[in-house]
Amino acid sequence: MSEIETLFGVLRQSADAPVVDMLERMVREGPDHALCKINALHLARTAKLGEEQVIAGLLHAVGLGILEMTWNVMCPSCAGVLSANKSLKTVNSPQYHCAFCAAGYETTLDNLVEVTFAVSPRVRRIAAHNADELPLAEYYRQVFWSSAIELPPDLDGLLRELTLESVDLPPGERAILSLQVQPGMLIVFDPVTHTAQYIEVKGEETAERQTLSLIFNKSEVPVDAVSLRPGPLRLTLENRTDGRVLPAVWVMNQRLDDLLTRRKPSLTAKRLLTNQTFRDLYRTDTLAIGQRLKILSLTFLFSDLKDSTGLYEHVGDLVAFDLVNEHFRLLQEIIASEQGAVVKTIGDAVMATFETPDRAIAAAIRMREAMSELGAQRQHQGLLLKMGIHEGSCLAVTLNGQQDYFGQTVNIASRVQGLAASRAIVVTEAVVDNAETRTLLDAGGLNPTRRSVALSGIADKVSVYEIP
Repeated sequence: MSEIETLFGVLRQSADAPVVDMLERMVREGPDHALCKINALHLARTAKLGEEQVIAGLLHAVGLGILEMTWNVMCPSCAGVLSANKSLKTVNSPQYHCAFCAAGYETTLDNLVEVTFAVSPRVRRIAAHNADELPLAEYYRQVFWSSAIELPPDLDGLLRELTLESVDLPPGERAILSLQVQPGMLIVFDPVTHTAQYIEVKGEETAERQTLSLIFNKSEVPVDAVSLRPGPLRLTLENRTDGRVLPAVWVMNQRLDDLLTRRKPSLTAKRLLTNQTFRDLYRTDTLAIGQRLKILSLTFLFSDLKDSTGLYEHVGDLVAFDLVNEHFRLLQEIIASEQGAVVKTIGDAVMATFETPDRAIAAAIRMREAMSELGAQRQHQGLLLKMGIHEGSCLAVTLNGQQDYFGQTVNIASRVQGLAASRAIVVTEAVVDNAETRTLLDAGGLNPTRRSVALSGIADKVSVYEIP
């Protein structure tokens, strides 16, 4: 039996069989570019498999050394990868700058950081493992652009239409290009060093040769624009790095805009952090101690068993312990199925996160019904959940040795849960204002009741809604 057969045999013990079959076919038969920057959501869609099942399969494959995982900081404008990281621990800059777009972005985990997967060289060597040997179009496809951009099959042909000239420049070498420039905007860009130079061509045409020089090194320099007149241009490019560079002169037109705005869903860092399989596998090895990464929008759900102390007194420790454990199992199963994750348990309480408010609401409604059914089965009608939900910004941090969250949003969610009566789900205005939440509630015929309350530590009163 080969090593690949052995590895995939082990993978079948932890991942869904259709997902494992798909991954094994990809590794054995897929083209090189399909095994670099694997987009979990796009893969699930094209294979007609569940997103959570595909994500779980990919994560387990990483654990076995079949795949490698990369956290890409990507430009939301051009989808270029600004920084590729083997761990979230090295995403440590407060801001990232895209030279191609001449724009800077605050580091957040919502849409700026995507997670992709690539086959391990231990299992199969692909062209991207030797990126210095990739031709220009494939370097853009497999290295520069993120998995969120929808690239055409004939990328090489399209890039030829968009570029006046390109060069593969070895380290320490210099190239001189002779160009005839027309009115419009040009950009000289190298995807290896992320060096850019904008050129605005305007005014009367000249027969006199114009000159421009650009040096490529590892130093980040401000992106500026120079003005030239239509006519001949002598462009000198010098590579002062210890690797090759791939500068090209791009024509900035509608074709380029159309290319850069084609998008497909990708797996964001925020979504992966709210995935139960990821938390189970990487609970203590996600963020560095003291590292803080901002999330603009995350939904928190807190739940607590009503009068759990009375339950122990009423039925005894052994029966109560069994009921509480079964309650935790059911809740985690429901939370995971709604694309959420349990962050931690505190006594009989659960803290969970969801990417969007509607998924938290859907989970809460199912959790409430599951507790009613469990109580009926075990003849303990007092097995009731109190739940609170809030959405807002927060910080992803490491607390007590595991990945956790910090901020006022977490505090409010916890305190809102304290307002809940038995079987009540209490949510904040931010949750019910979500369009998907309203659709979900309307479909279920649920009409939340609003009230204004004071929360400890919050200066102003807060509007909360109780879902009957």
